[in-house]
Amino acid sequence: MPKDKKWIFLAEYSDKTMLRNVAAFEMGYLSKLKFTPKSVFTEVYVNNQYNGTYNISQKVEAGSNRVVLGSTGYLLEIDQLDRLDPDDVYFRTNDFLINIKEPELTINSNEYNYVKGLLNEFETVLKSDQFKDPNVGYAKYIDVDSFIDWYLISEITKNQDSRDFSSIFLNVMPGQKIKMGPLWDFDLAFGNVNYSDATNPTGFWVKNHKWYARLFQDPLFVAKVKSRFIYFKNNQNLILNKIDSHANYLKWAQAENNKKWNTIGVYVWPNPVVLSTYDAEVNQLKSWYSQRMTWLGTAFNSL
Repeated sequence: MPKDKKWIFLAEYSDKTMLRNVAAFEMGYLSKLKFTPKSVFTEVYVNNQYNGTYNISQKVEAGSNRVVLGSTGYLLEIDQLDRLDPDDVYFRTNDFLINIKEPELTINSNEYNYVKGLLNEFETVLKSDQFKDPNVGYAKYIDVDSFIDWYLISEITKNQDSRDFSSIFLNVMPGQKIKMGPLWDFDLAFGNVNYSDATNPTGFWVKNHKWYARLFQDPLFVAKVKSRFIYFKNNQNLILNKIDSHANYLKWAQAENNKKWNTIGVYVWPNPVVLSTYDAEVNQLKSWYSQRMTWLGTAFNSL
């Protein structure tokens, strides 16, 4: 992977397959999103003591090898107030709290007011009677292709957090359109949650995100989503093969990880099911994904 200073060690603790993030990333590599983190599974030793198997990933941050923002761009995240650090700078729209991840800004600076004004203007137009107009409506403000690909990957995986909670990243360069992405935080995806409807492979989820709910009221947007879904449907077997390949790569490492942390066959929040073997967990993931793609194919066709 490209050299850099900051890396994220994902323990994948609640995801016993350890594969949900990488499966989502694999979809990202097929997408039109400008950046999807690269990652590698690694057995980690601290002071010569084995500490488990981790998914070491590129951090979602600005950089020439990561989210390319130059000297004037913004990396934003839809987030929650109780998740912010004391020094985080954020603003609100009517629908969301938006954390300014990069650059470091002060409240009411010109840069702060620019991005706050841009997101609020987009949201106002999105809710207006002219929102479908190709010249003055939402399409003037957003990169539709990135919005669709981010949506489809989040909806296919039915990621718990992607509807309205956190890790919903956006990026924007001044004078350009708002882009969705990068992808991040999919350990509670593919049905790995027991406290919401996201556990089920049926039913829309991210479509209820407040911006997307409005976008889906535009027949042109719906048509583009339906067409683009076919692309991801055609790559379903590729993703299943990638899951198998990653699982095979982890054949011994996941066993050592389980000896260290004892998660297989044990309930870990928020698992909806507890299975007795690693292979059973992987098969459950693949089965859920296949059922999800079948349901979405029918559901999109009926829109």
